[in-house]
Amino acid sequence: MASANRQKRDYSITGPENQRAHERGLVAAEWYTCPIPRQRMKELMKRKNGPAIRDTLIWFGSLLIVGYIAYLAWGTWWAVPAFLAYGILYATPGDSRWHECGHGTAFKTPWMNEFVYQMASFMVLRSATPWRWSHARHHTDTIIVGRDPEIITERPPVWKIIIMQIFHLYGGPIELKRFMLHTFGKLDTQEKEYIPVSEHRKTFREARIYMLILLAVAVACVYAGSILPAMFLFLPSFYGGIVVILFGITQHLGLHEDVLDHRLNTRTIYMNPVLRFLYWNMNYHVEHHMFPMVPYHALPKLHQEMKADCPAARPGLFAALKEVIAALRKQKHNPAYVVEKPLPVTAHPYMRGVRQDTSLRSEVQ
Repeated sequence: MASANRQKRDYSITGPENQRAHERGLVAAEWYTCPIPRQRMKELMKRKNGPAIRDTLIWFGSLLIVGYIAYLAWGTWWAVPAFLAYGILYATPGDSRWHECGHGTAFKTPWMNEFVYQMASFMVLRSATPWRWSHARHHTDTIIVGRDPEIITERPPVWKIIIMQIFHLYGGPIELKRFMLHTFGKLDTQEKEYIPVSEHRKTFREARIYMLILLAVAVACVYAGSILPAMFLFLPSFYGGIVVILFGITQHLGLHEDVLDHRLNTRTIYMNPVLRFLYWNMNYHVEHHMFPMVPYHALPKLHQEMKADCPAARPGLFAALKEVIAALRKQKHNPAYVVEKPLPVTAHPYMRGVRQDTSLRSEVQ
């Protein structure tokens, strides 16, 4: 495949691409949505406490059991698989619970969403209030270069970032630095772009609480003469992050930028029940982005309503990862390369939103 003549773009949200997105009408624009009867959508959007309470009890019950096994195994080689299991069970649902409770849809009762959101934010080392606003921007301007602060990597891809994130060694230190800044009443440059002034004091207060907890963990380690306390709280965000990044890179990478149709820039994947529990049904990612107010437990039903208007879902996590990695390898030489799926004959045409660059090369699979 020939290389595309494409100038390297600035993916920061404070650079020239931000203004370019405004000029192209891509900022806070009207996105394509699949036609679903209003009454059916009201049914799908109905919030419940039951499923989230059940899943939260299962999650913490599992953490206690696996954590106790890991504690008993400490000092032996059995601690390696035991703590790996604990770390995955800590970080992966921590990430998905952070996400869904941040949307305020997991539970019907608002304080339950907020409680789990704050707890999960600390567990995955994300400043709760800044990330709430960052994620709101991600949904408003999904994969719009210069606007979306949650694009995992630019084009051509920076493999170093993706590999470091296996152990949260790229995003983790950035978040710890932000905790420090927030503790002293400061924001970094990008955060000033999307966090309202009215939310600054809350941001700083949360960071100070986080730092006190981290200090308590450090004191516990010194007192115990062991890193064991940190192995249960704080370090799992690093050693247990592999599934988080595997899920994360399948959401949008290898697909279109700067379009107004989630069917073009977001990927839905079929997963088994265990992975769906860990991910809280975020494998139905096109569905979630198109209708973010539909609770996680209703996403499988929403998928059935939308599938006639969407490209086929990837048949599994491995197939999605294979597709992503192949696309990223091609983007190294041709940054304009994207994977584009054919639509079923029952679907409405893609809404690209802007005239596509003539250098764009797509693969129809």
